[in-house]
Amino acid sequence: MSNIYDSAYDLEKAIQESDEFQDLKNAYDKVMDDPNAKKMFDDFRNTQMELQQKQMQGEEITEEEVEQAKKVVETVQQHEDISKLMEEEQRLNELINEVSRIITKPLEELYGVSEQG
Repeated sequence: MSNIYDSAYDLEKAIQESDEFQDLKNAYDKVMDDPNAKKMFDDFRNTQMELQQKQMQGEEITEEEVEQAKKVVETVQQHEDISKLMEEEQRLNELINEVSRIITKPLEELYGVSEQG
């Protein structure tokens, strides 16, 4: 039996070589090469991270923060290159989620059988 970590590194390489990852990388590079798009994208990411951090710390998010976040999202969605980047990110996330379902299938089957027995 091969080392499971070797298989994991093979999977990492396969993801990096996948069309989904390459398309994401190209879209990311295009946004990063445009100073205006990069600033918009950075603002979007910072807003996302700040709100997630507040949620994780149990802090309440104000209505003003929600409205500001909506404006930032609307702005980036209107930018063609950033919108494309977000689409490509979603495609890669779907691929990774599918791989995760495959990897965790033995656990689901194990516990599924135990619950029925």
